[in-house]
Amino acid sequence: MKWSASSVEPPILIAVVGSGEATPQEEAWAYEVGRRLAMAGAVVVCGGRSGVMEAVCRGAVEAGGLTVGILPGSDHREANPYVRIPLPTGLGEARNALIVRAAHAVIAIGGEFGTLSEIALALKWGIPVIGLGTWSLHRPGMTVPIETVSTPEEAASRALARARGRQIEE
Repeated sequence: MKWSASSVEPPILIAVVGSGEATPQEEAWAYEVGRRLAMAGAVVVCGGRSGVMEAVCRGAVEAGGLTVGILPGSDHREANPYVRIPLPTGLGEARNALIVRAAHAVIAIGGEFGTLSEIALALKWGIPVIGLGTWSLHRPGMTVPIETVSTPEEAASRALARARGRQIEE
């Protein structure tokens, strides 16, 4: 079911995080994740720029979905062409906290240190993290709850299930 402004139920918000300089494989995964999330009626939230962020937005928009880009700068024009709602923050990388806080679940695809910060914030705040070709964290005596998947289909499906569970709790 597609979400619309006239819907009674609030939309599921899924953050997709990853590098602005993604590999072709990561971009292909992100595109497919965006497409599947949009087909399920979820709103895609991301950093709004290039790489994984542009690919996920392109997949979502081409499937008729809604995309939100939480931008590091103060100019809405820095958003990629597939962001339908650009939100300039002027916060630089501190905007990573806003991306994660807005989401019911997070999908991390590839990524660098910015992605790692988003994963860490999500885990700290109890927001489910689904990982596709991303960071693997280990600390002796501690379980790090990143749910690792191997396909975009699994990533979207798992994130939607976790997000629906969180919506019920809220």
